[in-house]
Order: sequence, then C-alpha cells, then structure tokens
Amino acid sequence: MGAFSEAASLNEIREKFADGAGPAGDLVAAAVDELQASTDLPPEGIRERIAIRLERIEVGARQAIARGTGVLATIGSIAPFVGLFGTVWGIMHSFIGISRAQTTNLAIVAPGIAEALLATALGLVAAIPAVVIYNAFTRSITGYRTLLEDVSAQVMRLVSRDLDQPRDEVPSRAKAAR
Repeated sequence: MGAFSEAASLNEIREKFADGAGPAGDLVAAAVDELQASTDLPPEGIRERIAIRLERIEVGARQAIARGTGVLATIGSIAPFVGLFGTVWGIMHSFIGISRAQTTNLAIVAPGIAEALLATALGLVAAIPAVVIYNAFTRSITGYRTLLEDVSAQVMRLVSRDLDQPRDEVPSRAKAAR
C-alpha cells in the first residue's frame, strides 16, 4: 500500500510490480493491458473496462484465499451433532442394560453413560478447534479482502489520474503502449 500511495502514475507503480507480485501485480498488469488495448477510446469507457477487470481479479483472489474454509465450517457445525448422536446411543445402551438386568445398579448403567460422555467429549474435541481456526481464518481473509480492495482502489486512482491528463501528456499510456 505504501508503494501505491507514493506512486504518481500507473507506469511508476508498474515498474515496482514488474515481477508480478501476486494479486497486486495482477491488478496493475490488468490496468496496463486495458490501457494499451484502449489507447484511442474515450476515458470513461476505459475506466469502466478496467474496473470490470480489477473486480474479476479480486473475486478470483478472494476465492483462492478462502478455499478450504468450508471444510472447517462443516466440521465445526456437524461435530456437536455427531457427539449428540453418540450421547443418545450411550444412554440407549444404559436403558437396554437396565431392562435386561431388571435392576438399576451402577455396574449396569455406567458403561452406557461412559459411552455417552465419551461421544459428547469427542464431538466437542472436534468442533471447538475447528470453529476457533475457522474464525481466525475468516478474520484474516476479511483483512486480506479489505487490503485487496484498497489496492484495487489505488490502481483506479492512478488510472484516473493518468486518464485525466491532457492527451499529449499522458506518460503511462504512451509508455504502456510501447
């Protein structure tokens, strides 16, 4: 972001991101490519086409960074139900033991209750870390998305600055066309 805020033109930032530095480099390259392809077209249409290209790059980067988080969300939401199912199963075994023995002493009830508690514990052991990790990833992804949107806005600012210069003084369009 520092490089973008210090840049005076798109061509200047293009030189800094010549190595294709991830999505930021892709955003700059897309803007430069569209400027090259639209040299003789009105500035309003160029801005619109660049904005569309930048938005598509942002969407692709957001999808790439969020890949795999759905699995964590699924584990976090389903694991307690699996534990609950195990709890019900263990209590059913306790009731079956009681009915077979026709008594309610601890030796009959304890194995089923132990199964129930183990199932509940395993469900929680799976769910709690999955939810914590999912939330941490979600916060990081939100920060990344915000940063990506900021970079895109900076690219559009530089494009707009270059396009608002008189036609014979547009350095980045002239250099970009070479």
